[in-house]
Amino acid sequence: MLDRRRVFKALAGLFLALAGTGAYAAAWEPARHDLTRYRLTPRGWPAGRRLRLVVMSDLHVGSLHVPLARVSELVGTANALKPDLILLVGDFVASRTRIASDPPMQELAMELARLQARDGVFAVLGNHDWWHDRQTQVARAGPTQVGLALERVGIPVLENRALRLDTADGPLWLAGLGDQVAFLPRVRGLPHGTDDLAGTMAQIAEDGAPVIMMAHEPDIFARMPDRVSLTLSGHTHGGQVRLLGWSPIVPSRYGNRYAYGHIRENGRDLIVSAGIGTSQLPIRFGIPPEILLIELG
Repeated sequence: MLDRRRVFKALAGLFLALAGTGAYAAAWEPARHDLTRYRLTPRGWPAGRRLRLVVMSDLHVGSLHVPLARVSELVGTANALKPDLILLVGDFVASRTRIASDPPMQELAMELARLQARDGVFAVLGNHDWWHDRQTQVARAGPTQVGLALERVGIPVLENRALRLDTADGPLWLAGLGDQVAFLPRVRGLPHGTDDLAGTMAQIAEDGAPVIMMAHEPDIFARMPDRVSLTLSGHTHGGQVRLLGWSPIVPSRYGNRYAYGHIRENGRDLIVSAGIGTSQLPIRFGIPPEILLIELG
């Protein structure tokens, strides 16, 4: 016969464990951030060439855990790393309809304008930067409020655009892809995104300079040309819940294939950031927010 007291103790222990896990996932893990470091030499990278990148994605400012004050903290962390480039990989706003308490777009942009990197700060847009901009959804075209605000403070937004940067360590092509799921709902016969990979690659000369591609959603990596040395993405948040390297839900047609981290396929390199904010549910478990420091060469 079961000991009723032992059963009640076991149930109470299970309840407390679940409550503690829920509190951790909802309150503690999403409110902190890690510094995640990568060191690699991509294919085609010039011998002896060094480049130090700081990458931030998916701020989702205005969400439960990312007030404007937290952006100030993140900016300070990024600047202290003294990078050559700072790359912002989309989804600057919260993943919901904007409300009165959200910081004005220009205030967010001015905070990001404090970012400092030797060779510049550059950005691409994410799906939420499009989805919560009613005018662009109706017109199915930009510019977006987020993009305009960033450009006004001097942060170039690379929308299907490639730039040749003459850095102190040599020439570099930096490219940014338009968002791949910019418009809701899907309409048959109309583009679902603003991305133009072929048009972006056509701007890049065959001059031997390495190419870094920013693309908010990682799915494009499956058809990324070999000319691109490194692709940088966000969007997935690492699934927001990650257990032993696996996430039950990943917003990607490829599931866990491009969910998180450094992925190398056929000699090509992709790094997917877990991002900073949250989407849909304000929780993280096993995949804390992060800033990336990537050292190339």
